Amino acid sequence: MTLRSKLLASPAPLALVLVLLGVASVKTLRSLGESPTLILKDNDLSVRAAERMTEALGELQDAAVRRATGRAPREEEEAAARRRFEEELAVQEHNITEKGEAEATGALRQAWEAYRAGFDALLTLPGPELQSAFFDGLVPLAARVRQAVAEIRNLNRDAMDRKSASARRAARRNVDLVVVATLAALGLGLVSSLALTARLLRPLGVLSQTVRRIADGDLEARARVQGKDEIAALASEFNAMADRLSEYRRSSLGELLQAQQASQAAIDSLPDPVLVLDAAGAILNLNGAAEAVLRLGSEATSSALPPELREVVDRVRQHVMAGRGSYLPRGFDEAVPVATPDGTRHLLPRATPLYSEESGIVGTTIVLQDVTRLMRFDELKNDLVATVAHEFRTPLTSLRMAIHLCAEEVVGPLTEKQAELMGAARDECERLQGIVDDLLDLSRIQSGRLELRAERVEANALLQSAAEAHRQPAQDAGVSLVVEEVPEGAAVRADPERIGLVLSNLVANALRHTPRGGRITLRATGTGEANRFEVADTGEGIPREHHERIFEKFYRVPGGSGGGVGLGLYISREIVQAHGGDMGVVSEPGRGSTFWFTLPRAGAERAAGAA
Repeated sequence: MTLRSKLLASPAPLALVLVLLGVASVKTLRSLGESPTLILKDNDLSVRAAERMTEALGELQDAAVRRATGRAPREEEEAAARRRFEEELAVQEHNITEKGEAEATGALRQAWEAYRAGFDALLTLPGPELQSAFFDGLVPLAARVRQAVAEIRNLNRDAMDRKSASARRAARRNVDLVVVATLAALGLGLVSSLALTARLLRPLGVLSQTVRRIADGDLEARARVQGKDEIAALASEFNAMADRLSEYRRSSLGELLQAQQASQAAIDSLPDPVLVLDAAGAILNLNGAAEAVLRLGSEATSSALPPELREVVDRVRQHVMAGRGSYLPRGFDEAVPVATPDGTRHLLPRATPLYSEESGIVGTTIVLQDVTRLMRFDELKNDLVATVAHEFRTPLTSLRMAIHLCAEEVVGPLTEKQAELMGAARDECERLQGIVDDLLDLSRIQSGRLELRAERVEANALLQSAAEAHRQPAQDAGVSLVVEEVPEGAAVRADPERIGLVLSNLVANALRHTPRGGRITLRATGTGEANRFEVADTGEGIPREHHERIFEKFYRVPGGSGGGVGLGLYISREIVQAHGGDMGVVSEPGRGSTFWFTLPRAGAERAAGAA
């Protein structure tokens, strides 16, 4: 009998027991996993029906508000909301599963009938009586309906919690039984298998010791195993492999040295400092530029780096060693100033992982790009932009005033064509004024002169103000602009003027990229110590590869619609970050976009400063 046959036969009883036990366990656990879904199906149906009824009731209340305030009614939407409420109420009436649910459903039917009668009566009243009838009659009826819906929803949610807890307890009991049975079967099989395999595996100890010696560099080690079974054959093949490896090492040593010299020459030819670090942060290699610029010797350690540079190098190394891939800087603000004999230089770190033959990360290669000249050019460009924008303001103001006077026919009547041209010129002047304002804001941000006057402000007030400012353009564009209800007392600590600019930029972008018949939604929710603001649209969407770049200066999505110079989102993010928040986007092509940002809640312990 061969060693293979012996080894395969020894654990056969254990494998059979475990297979049978595993099949039974899987069936038991699968049935337990499916039972909560079947149990909770009816309750979930009632909960969903209750939520939809609440939504339909809210739409009817909105329609009643429109009528009470004298705005044009939307009869189709009112009819649709009624129909949805009736359908969901019918679903609930045919899905009575819990004790007391029938009485609650009956109460809901009575409350709904009363509300519907009140709504119909509201339609027949003259204008002066509408508001009184709405607040004195319809609002209490709506509250009764909501209370009845909430009672049904709470009944089913409580039932779901009870049934889920019961199912979890049963699952835990069965899991405990399976674990105990599995451990018992495993112990029985191990006792019988260990006795048989102990003497069969002794030669493997010799082979394992030889492998360790060769791994430590001793290529003269050989495995001496007697016998004619598979282990003896494996030892013979292993010894032959060690012979060939020893010969290859002797023959390829010169080639390895030549390859190392070529690699070092390639690193030394780079004009920027290059550091090669191991997993612990020790310097394995560096080029001539690193020795000259950082004044390091060939045997230097990481502690010899300047303190500010050492901190950045350690942070970049940890980023790479954590498995996050290569490190790429976001901008010149990450450059580190380093004093050199030729003056101060600004070094921008870039890093790539160093892989072993087993594809594990064993080190980091860091290139410190000298961006001193590029930063000077960037400062000159920013100064030029600020100067040009500032010089534009005076002639642009005069031009706007002249066009406004002509368009208003203060200096004489205009023909229809002339009035059309003047209107177009006025629109373009306003657009140019917005661009100049963006450039001036950009200049303030980059020079550190953007001041924030933080105060307590209601989140709802910010959303409503932004919506009202764009209500007319949205109606002209055929886009629905909606502000979702914000919980009362949801306040943030922010500069209302600056945050109003952020919301205005986001809503204007949404209008620019949402087609006629689309929808723009403004909402605010609480997330821990911060409030999250969102502006969602149903427009064309943004491809994923542009999600980060759209917040860069002067960047525009290729092929995208709309105007502007690509500064609005950059300025908005800088303002939000100056408040201690963050900003991002969730979007897919064809599915619209949701731009979000966070602000600290009023009273949260956050420091507010200047950008």
